[in-house]
Amino acid sequence: MEALARFAEGFIGVFQQGGEVFMSLVTGIIPTLVVLMTLVHAIITFVGPERVEKVGLWAARDGLIYYPVRYIIMPFVAVFFFTNPMAYTMGRFLPEKFKPAFYDSAVSYVHPPLGIFPHINPGEIFVWSGIAAGITQLGLGLGDLAMRYLLVGLVVIFIRGIVTERITAVMMGRAAGKSE
Repeated sequence: MEALARFAEGFIGVFQQGGEVFMSLVTGIIPTLVVLMTLVHAIITFVGPERVEKVGLWAARDGLIYYPVRYIIMPFVAVFFFTNPMAYTMGRFLPEKFKPAFYDSAVSYVHPPLGIFPHINPGEIFVWSGIAAGITQLGLGLGDLAMRYLLVGLVVIFIRGIVTERITAVMMGRAAGKSE
């Protein structure tokens, strides 16, 4: 009988813990996301959706000079200002053929800047904290590591964006060939 009572307490405890997590979201991240989404919508409305889309079209031009704009600058700005997960919505301003590569770049960049900009992905700060704890135990500084992590992340998202763009072009070409 005692085991059954412990099981029942544990069972309801899961839901109580879930309720606490839910309340922390309601009083923490959800209001922040609502205000952020409202601000972004207001900025886009104020600037004009057609102007924002022109930036996307400008970044989507052919040529090597536009690769860093699409796969370094846009993901960095999206992740920095809109944070995870809203950063991915910035890809909507790009043509379809670039959306998968932008998404790959943006999703790959939500961890590297955590050491300097923890607001970007607070749900994953424990990853950085674990690394930081080990580095601190070694007596090393975190600033250098944070900067290297951020910079290497920029290189990685640039490479991933280019590779994913190429893969997308091949896949879209195959799909177009099959539909003819």
